[in-house]
Amino acid sequence: MRGFKEPGFADRQKAAQQARQGILQKFKAQPGPDDPEVVKRRQEREAAAARREQQRLEREAAKAEQKRIEEETKAAESERLAREAEEAAARAADLEAEQKAKRDARYAARKARGKKK
Repeated sequence: MRGFKEPGFADRQKAAQQARQGILQKFKAQPGPDDPEVVKRRQEREAAAARREQQRLEREAAKAEQKRIEEETKAAESERLAREAEEAAARAADLEAEQKAKRDARYAARKARGKKK
């Protein structure tokens, strides 16, 4: 531990000043807003943002189209179910009328047989 020297106040101040100077030089070394490289990167970011926005709009359009197709499918399905229910009701009514006609015919035949005796 012989070589270690406790930094004094002046040493700490000098180190802080050098650090501030280094930060300032680093800041000054950065390119300005009108530098061609900065302009190029900004244009690339704007183009990427525009592509993302375009993709988002395309996704939304595709979702809207899919939703429209699903709604049309649901409407067609509900129409088909309603038509099938209506046809089933009509078949049931026809069957009931047919059964009633057969029952009435049997009843009339029974009555007719009864009158002949």
